[in-house]
Amino acid sequence: MAKLVSKTYGDALFAVASEEGRMDEFFEAAVGLSEILRTNEDFGKLMSHPKIMQEDKVKIIEETFDGRIPKEMLGLLTLMVTKSREEDFLAVFDYFVELVKEEKKIGRADVKTAIPLNDAQKAQIEEKLLATTKYETFEMNYEVDNSLIGGMIVRIGDRVIDSSIQTKLNNLSRELRSIQV
Repeated sequence: MAKLVSKTYGDALFAVASEEGRMDEFFEAAVGLSEILRTNEDFGKLMSHPKIMQEDKVKIIEETFDGRIPKEMLGLLTLMVTKSREEDFLAVFDYFVELVKEEKKIGRADVKTAIPLNDAQKAQIEEKLLATTKYETFEMNYEVDNSLIGGMIVRIGDRVIDSSIQTKLNNLSRELRSIQV
């Protein structure tokens, strides 16, 4: 259900930003709001507290964000409060940010390797990803995982490219077990 809510409100926000030609402004505001919601747990607790009246929550939102975010986003927040969807603020803004990144052809790649990579290796991986995907830029996230033994695992969205030694050994082991002698 939360996915449907984030898609519905996120798509509406994206449509408004696109129609008004203010994608960058909305994007920056959504990134900022997502950061606030992630780092300030008390705000989330306050917004989802059942004993605080909706009118009071709307007043808090207006006093906190009026003049700091586009009025359309402020309207979205107040609408979500009146529809009792405060718990979905973060999901909506995260969904919207992902839509904008897709529109701007900004990809995110998570790369796991057995050993740390130097800058030249990182640049080579990013160059290869840019050449083989639709994206024009990438947000790269590198992680070292000693259990891979060697090779790497690259995840872009729901696509996974696994060239790790660990996976190859597991596949070989599975094939050897299936051989009948």
